[in-house]
Amino acid sequence: MTYLTSFGNFGRDAYAWVAKEKGFFAEAGFEVDIKPGGGTGDNITKVEAGAAMFTPLDLTGVLLARGNGGAKDVVAVAGIQQNTMAAIISLEGNQITTPKDLEGKTLADSPSSVVRNLFPTYAKLAGVDATKVTWVNGQPANLIGLLASGKAAGIGQFVVGKPTVESVAKGKKAVVLPYSDVMSDLYGNVLVTSAKIAKENPDMVKRFTAALIKGLVYSIDNPKESGEILQKNVPASAAGPAAAELELMATFVRPSGATIGAIDADRVAGSIKTLQDAGAIPAGLTPDQLIDSSLTPAA
Repeated sequence: MTYLTSFGNFGRDAYAWVAKEKGFFAEAGFEVDIKPGGGTGDNITKVEAGAAMFTPLDLTGVLLARGNGGAKDVVAVAGIQQNTMAAIISLEGNQITTPKDLEGKTLADSPSSVVRNLFPTYAKLAGVDATKVTWVNGQPANLIGLLASGKAAGIGQFVVGKPTVESVAKGKKAVVLPYSDVMSDLYGNVLVTSAKIAKENPDMVKRFTAALIKGLVYSIDNPKESGEILQKNVPASAAGPAAAELELMATFVRPSGATIGAIDADRVAGSIKTLQDAGAIPAGLTPDQLIDSSLTPAA
């Protein structure tokens, strides 16, 4: 089975490596090949083409894709983060402390990243003129380098990327502009598979989901060990920053009162309304078009 991480190999995706290393996948009957993902759009394409069976994708990115005619053959089967982690990260000295400061600046991100594709909606709600912001392309592995070298004033990242950014940009503090400041009800990543797999093999989907979530829980409960597991399997990923990412991610995975892995259809409907009100997607999209409630963990 091939599994794609959400975006490269950072601490936020360590839970898949943990599920493999600790034997959770094997116990559920799976041999999993974990490959680095390239962002929402690229991962959707690969899942729909059958090149991967599962991947975590930012739910808002999937909503944007489906609302605009794409992502027709993928379904969400579990929640990974109960709140969006999308953000712009800059460095002190780049004259970016508020969203309005992004005007006139150059930002870098993958063209398929949810952070980049959601930016027009974020900009509108945050009072930013998106036409005054320049985007350049960058791949997951080199985004932080572009920021540290000064080739970009900010990059698309998840808020938990702060420790990793600061470990690369030695001596400089990261400045984080979370999208959740203006879009508080959006989900973060959700586990996605193809509609075909969900329909034809629901038991397999449930077993895989349970094993992955077991790895997710273990990761946020044991961030230091999980960072070391990631570095063992992906030597380019430093254990310390990875562990720090997982510590930050814990509140997104397990906020007060939330069931790990659950997806609430009413909240998704609210997210759809936010995007529609901002003009990001047309009317007509409903939660049941994207979420298989028979497979998601019970709230």
